[in-house]
Formats: sequence, C-alpha cells, structure tokens
Amino acid sequence: MQRGQIHHIELWVPRLAEATVSIGWLLEYLGYELFQSWENGRSWKMGDTYIVVEQSPALSGTIHDRLAPGLNHLAFQAGSTEKVDELVRKSLGHGWTLLFNEAHPYAGGPEHYAAYLSNVDGFEIELVALDPPPI
Repeated sequence: MQRGQIHHIELWVPRLAEATVSIGWLLEYLGYELFQSWENGRSWKMGDTYIVVEQSPALSGTIHDRLAPGLNHLAFQAGSTEKVDELVRKSLGHGWTLLFNEAHPYAGGPEHYAAYLSNVDGFEIELVALDPPPI
C-alpha cells in the first residue's frame, strides 16, 4: 500500500440485499472478490483496496442523493469500449439504469467514452473505457 492510496470506501445503503444485487454484482464483474460478509454488510477487495456496502442501524435516510453535498459517484476503469458496452447491457438486469441516455457514451465529453449508471438507491457508478475511440 502506498501513502495516499485509498484504503477502503464504505457505502451505507438502506437495503443490503438490493445493494448486493447491484453494487456487489458490478464489483465482482470488474474483478473484485468478496472479502468479508456479516449480518449488515459485505466487502469486496481488489489488491490493497476494498469497498464496503453496509446497512447500518445508524442510517438516517433511505435514498442517496448524488446531487446533494457528499459523494456524487464512483468511477472505475472498465476496460475496452466493448467491455463498457457489455457492462451496460448486463447491468440492466442487475438493478442499474443508464443515465444521460441522450449523450451516451460521450456524456463526459467527446474524448471520454463512459457509461453512467444509477441503482435503485440513487448510487451512481461511472464505467470508463481505457481505449476511447475518437468521435
């Protein structure tokens, strides 16, 4: 682990089972492995970094508002443009919806091939292609 590298990210969710279906599925598809599992949470690990999804009893709300102050989204390198497209197709059956349909896959700009997805709890994920073709 290098100084300054992200150690872990913890997301509090209102429904652990639904988050496992959407977020857990996506993390595993991207290469993360289930690391820990307990009554109110799960974590997935890749290298030295892990991501926690927890239904905490201290949770004060039921919907994440990505437009409010705080976390807007997590962005992951997803591989080739074909992998991004494949992830979008497969994610629709795992609780995700595509955001910014009218500008997809260039919603981030003409040289940024990516997909922006949102799940039922309002969490946004960006899947970035490593080899964006020019438009």
